[in-house]
Amino acid sequence: MNLEFFVQLLFLVAAVLFILGMKRLSSPETARSGNIVAAIGMGIALLAVLPLLPLDDNRLFNYGLMALGIAIGSLVGAIGALRVKMTAMPQMVALFNGVGGGAAALIATVEFFRLASGGDINAGNALAMLFATLIGSISFSGSIMAWAKLQGMVERPITYPMQQVVNAALFLAVLGIAGYQLWQANAMLFGIFFAISLVFGVLTVLPIGGADMPVVISLLNSFTGLAVAADGFTISNIALIIGGTLVGSSGTLLTIMMCKAMNRPITNVLFGAFGKVTASAGGGASAEGKTVKPIQADEAAILMGYAQLVIIVPGYGMAVAQAQHAVREMADALSKSGVEVKYAIHPVAGRMPGHMNVLLAEANVPYDQLYEMEQINNEFERADVALIIGANDVVNPAARSDRSSPIYGMPILNADHAKNIIVLKRSMNPGFAGIENELFYNEKTRMLFGDAKDSVTKLVQELKKMSPVGVGS
Repeated sequence: MNLEFFVQLLFLVAAVLFILGMKRLSSPETARSGNIVAAIGMGIALLAVLPLLPLDDNRLFNYGLMALGIAIGSLVGAIGALRVKMTAMPQMVALFNGVGGGAAALIATVEFFRLASGGDINAGNALAMLFATLIGSISFSGSIMAWAKLQGMVERPITYPMQQVVNAALFLAVLGIAGYQLWQANAMLFGIFFAISLVFGVLTVLPIGGADMPVVISLLNSFTGLAVAADGFTISNIALIIGGTLVGSSGTLLTIMMCKAMNRPITNVLFGAFGKVTASAGGGASAEGKTVKPIQADEAAILMGYAQLVIIVPGYGMAVAQAQHAVREMADALSKSGVEVKYAIHPVAGRMPGHMNVLLAEANVPYDQLYEMEQINNEFERADVALIIGANDVVNPAARSDRSSPIYGMPILNADHAKNIIVLKRSMNPGFAGIENELFYNEKTRMLFGDAKDSVTKLVQELKKMSPVGVGS
């Protein structure tokens, strides 16, 4: 068994571990082990690269640089993962994805300069490097802009006159430079190509509203994968080809699934400036003059304590308040009174796919109490109480009835079908999409205002005061 065959075998093992890891990520019960399996695969792939370094005087120096890079990257990744709050997890995902895209673009750029300086570049290699640089740069700068939007720095879409014309002109310029490079390699033009690609990534994400950032991050994640795969063809590395293809294909599929969950085409997400709507945020009345009906914690506790079925709908407000542990304690108190408790999870609740599942799993909520939208929607009709904690757009009936609404046609949770609706919310400010929620003015809806964690804690205290004998016992 020669060295090259052994290295390729290690790459194959790493690829298999990547696939197994991604497969296990599909379920909350196996997601933790899936992460570990994929991480082991990445470690094997990194070590397998070492024998491929050229045998020259710089070999030890190159080993040192790689060891330093691995050490710094591992340290930053570990500290980031340990210290990041669950509410900021989407931002971390955006940043890490951007770093991956930027790394892929830099690899392609360095390789282009190396081959171009020696005149040893062909059209096939040039095409792969140009593609990796373009897609990787867009992923890097676009992910940074997505991070800024998720962080609340630039939540609303930013538009300006002839925006699409400017973007189209930049894209045509990029294609023009790429076409010239395929004919005749030029290092200076390649640098300009790199810079325009970075600008194009920023301007592409700039007009997209914060509510669409989960879709954008998923799409940019697929871009990073494609850029990595292109790098694999450039430097003949099968691990990059397989790993990049896996990331690219899974990111694309996730993007399609999320767009389907919102009933919106990807073109609408990218070019629709969704979230530009400015809704009224008056203290208790909508633009039509309707009023909301407040409720106190003790009254809400009575409604739930004597219910047969309570469906909890978590949203980003629960994440912000870090209320998941209090919610689990409340569900435990209800269960002890004989009340059946279920959690309704919308595909795009939170700031990234699976955000609510991760939060609730962190609070040790049983997996069998978590239900996807298709599984739970018919249950709302028999629910005595639908408890909405910080969710907004995913329960907005305007998605069904208001053709003028930006979310019209988006599948939502049927919370308005429950016998009673309790909404936990800080204020009457609209949700992340900036759209007024008509559910708040429903005759069956009662608003429990305040911080979600404080409100749920009060509900727990009131439930514990009640006799553990309820209707469902």
